[in-house]
Amino acid sequence: MTTFIHFSAARRRSSKFVPWTILVITTVARAQSPAIDDTPIQPIFVTANPLGANALVSPSSSIDGNALALRRADSVGETLNGLPGVSTTTYGPMVGRPIIRGMDGDRIRLLQNGVASYDASSLSYDHAVPQDTLSVERVEIVRGPAALLYGGNAIGGVVNTIDNRIPREPIEGVSGQVDASYGGANDARAGAAQVEGGNGRFAFHVDAFDRETSKERIPGFAHSDQQRALDGPDVPQPYGSIPNSDGRWHGGAVGSSYTWADGYAGISYNGYEANYGSVAEDDVRLRMHQDHIAAASEIRNLQGPFSQLKFDFGYTDYEHKEIDNGETGTTFRNHGYEARIEARHRKIGPLDGAIGVQVSQNTFSALGDEALVPTSQTTNAALFGLEEWSVTDALKLSLGARYEHVNIDPTSGGNEKFAASPKRDFNAGSVSAGALFRLNPAWSVVGNVAYTERAPTYYELYSNGPHDATGQYLIGNPDAQKEQALSTDLSLRFASGPNKASAGVFYSRFRNYLTEFNTGRLVDDDDQPVAPGTDDALNEAVYRGVRAEFYGIELDGTWRVFDKGAQRLDVEFVADYTHARNVDTGEPLPRISPLRATLALDYAYGPYGARTELVHAWAQDRVPENDLPTGSYTTLGVILTYKFRFGATNWLAYVRGQNLTNQEVRYATSVVRDIAPEGGRSVMIGLRTAF
Repeated sequence: MTTFIHFSAARRRSSKFVPWTILVITTVARAQSPAIDDTPIQPIFVTANPLGANALVSPSSSIDGNALALRRADSVGETLNGLPGVSTTTYGPMVGRPIIRGMDGDRIRLLQNGVASYDASSLSYDHAVPQDTLSVERVEIVRGPAALLYGGNAIGGVVNTIDNRIPREPIEGVSGQVDASYGGANDARAGAAQVEGGNGRFAFHVDAFDRETSKERIPGFAHSDQQRALDGPDVPQPYGSIPNSDGRWHGGAVGSSYTWADGYAGISYNGYEANYGSVAEDDVRLRMHQDHIAAASEIRNLQGPFSQLKFDFGYTDYEHKEIDNGETGTTFRNHGYEARIEARHRKIGPLDGAIGVQVSQNTFSALGDEALVPTSQTTNAALFGLEEWSVTDALKLSLGARYEHVNIDPTSGGNEKFAASPKRDFNAGSVSAGALFRLNPAWSVVGNVAYTERAPTYYELYSNGPHDATGQYLIGNPDAQKEQALSTDLSLRFASGPNKASAGVFYSRFRNYLTEFNTGRLVDDDDQPVAPGTDDALNEAVYRGVRAEFYGIELDGTWRVFDKGAQRLDVEFVADYTHARNVDTGEPLPRISPLRATLALDYAYGPYGARTELVHAWAQDRVPENDLPTGSYTTLGVILTYKFRFGATNWLAYVRGQNLTNQEVRYATSVVRDIAPEGGRSVMIGLRTAF
């Protein structure tokens, strides 16, 4: 994996290795020569493990450098879609939140440098994640129960985006990079730039990004064959593009830090603005704004019982407005903070570990026509810890635990339908155990088991209003209890030089899995029954706890089939499958990705590169009674790259073709799959440079 775009001859990083630093991989990359280098750098994966171990017990994936640049899409979810066990929600090209092993919403924790960055994306599928991947240096994904150190709402996994807005290591001189691209199925015009500098003690970071898109082009009708049959003859049928699918977002950041031999301390600010259309409503635009302030510090080589101390803090002020025909219908706000302290202790006998404290508080409100929930303040305080024991050179054991108290306090704000909403308190505990056993230097077996509890969210408790994005009138369950899950996974791993592979299975069984159930009634915006065929009729749905189970497989591997001189050829394979059902009724759970497989050939000859990727998704016929199935599809993608130097700068030029077979692609995970498919055939050109 190439990382030359981060290098600078003017920069000198400290050579001291700090395994606990959240940005260690970035630090390692930046310490290299500015010369173009394809030598893979072994990452230190820290999202799932504050001890910074290479050999993680948890199932995990990461992506950075040029590999991330060549995957970048218009949303975080689409950028990560196709990694093992990872799919995405969609609500048009601008909106996509990661799904891990069939779980989405509040069961997937989205972090920015290890702490929360509040938004409204878990509440509704039409709410974008306010982050552009142009500003991200690395993404780490942890699948399954090993993510519990980040809370019960990481029961399905964690996605941690990492940047260098607070420099963690000394910088000398000034360096920067620029990234620009054009194309795709929506003619996206995107660009980003960053500059960093320092004198070996004080360091600064400045970045900015901008992305603008036109309507998304598609191979045929926007509505699926099944949906057009239900629409009737008088419903307009868009063809060739998705109406109201254009948008623009931009933002930037400034940050600074002071570094010394055994640590750093810094602060940063970043802002984000977006304006995009709702693909389900031709006259609705969403205008989004987010301010985020972060502070971070780490002290190493301490005396006493703790050898390292790390602190992360983030405060977010988020707002978005839904504009209907030029008038603001609903304003969503979410503001709050999260702070996390981790302390790595000295060895206690054979145990190496860390303990920590996390506190957070945020207030969410939805004001206006779609006042779906009352203004709700959620306060969380938690203790967590992780211990590892290297029993032998071949066997490593790990044990993690977390205990948290969650308080949810609603306020009616004069809205009578929320007047009786009760305050709720929850105590949630989670514990996990894992083992890694090396069969020989190349092969290992890894297993995890965990018990996890998740407190209900404000919208699962107090929803009482129309939700036009999903065509529902949602009713919460104010008496809902904690969600409880027993999860396990087992995998066989192989690693030998450039050849790597993993084959794993997972199983999770939930007690009181909170999900939406349609009551069968059609209602209006005031929850009054209406006759079938009534304009703007909504399906009434209630939150209810059921027993549920998820199980599946994940396969991925890379094999170097040719390596001679300046040439190499790798074959890559990824496949995953998730089966999810309501145990009480046997009915499938909604929006589950089908069996998927990706086969890729990655060729390099000196500065030239070529990658061909074939993706096949099978049909998804296992859907709830009122859902429509999705068909299979096969897409072909090609990426051509050329790396060169001009003076003291490094350059990467690339051309990326997507869906070259011009397939009609409808993700089973999308709530708008029958009215807004994915983009058709497209070509994008891009250029990156570092100085």
